Amino acid sequence: MKYALSLCFVLMLGSCSDGVRFDSQNNTNESCTELSYRGAPYTVCVFPSTADIRLFHSDTAGEPYRQFDILVRELSEQNETLTFAMNGGMYHEDRRPVGYYRDGLGDQASVNLNDGPGNFHMKPNGVFWLKGDQAGVMESAAYIDAEIEPDYATQSGPMLVIDGDIHPQINPTGVSHKRRNGVGVSADGTQVYFAISDTAITFHDFASLFRDHLETPNALFLDGQVSRIYAPGIDRNEIGADLGPIVGVVE
Repeated sequence: MKYALSLCFVLMLGSCSDGVRFDSQNNTNESCTELSYRGAPYTVCVFPSTADIRLFHSDTAGEPYRQFDILVRELSEQNETLTFAMNGGMYHEDRRPVGYYRDGLGDQASVNLNDGPGNFHMKPNGVFWLKGDQAGVMESAAYIDAEIEPDYATQSGPMLVIDGDIHPQINPTGVSHKRRNGVGVSADGTQVYFAISDTAITFHDFASLFRDHLETPNALFLDGQVSRIYAPGIDRNEIGADLGPIVGVVE
């Protein structure tokens, strides 16, 4: 597998800048790029907010999908094609979402503002939401205040980037290295950036990827260690432990 040497690439007419910009008309199969940042390999997949981005957890019988291939088969039976997916939030041992979650079958939990251990409770945590052609990442309390009624939403934590600043509890000298995945939305709300590290990295490096190179003013950590990606356009279909929530793009 070969990785690009720089994040400085452009898929639209225009000059090269510090941020990564994609043509919103790109075919979804061509929206994932393998690249290097601070010496570590990442995969970044970018989609316009108008794309068919959904959250998935269970079938109509209430059985969690657990694996990408099961979701692929389910959608295929409905004459739909999954073109991208990654794990879409933290989950309990029975695969139920830890925080707020909404998909086409309804809500599974309300927004969780409780204190507790682990990354989810490293406040502020946040919500990634989709409503029509709109997408956003917001702190959980701000999300409640905004009274958004989304089509899809998933709560996770911590926030990686908050209004252009890295989460105050993410230490630049932190030594925890794990594989991680997350989501950010462009300042104008028109582009959704999904990123996953292809090796173990620190929280601060991951947050910096979103803030300094993808230029997303708000970004949310989705999960770590169990992070996986499905991106057939770049021959990626990772298998592993059963998943809970899954975020995906459908054609």
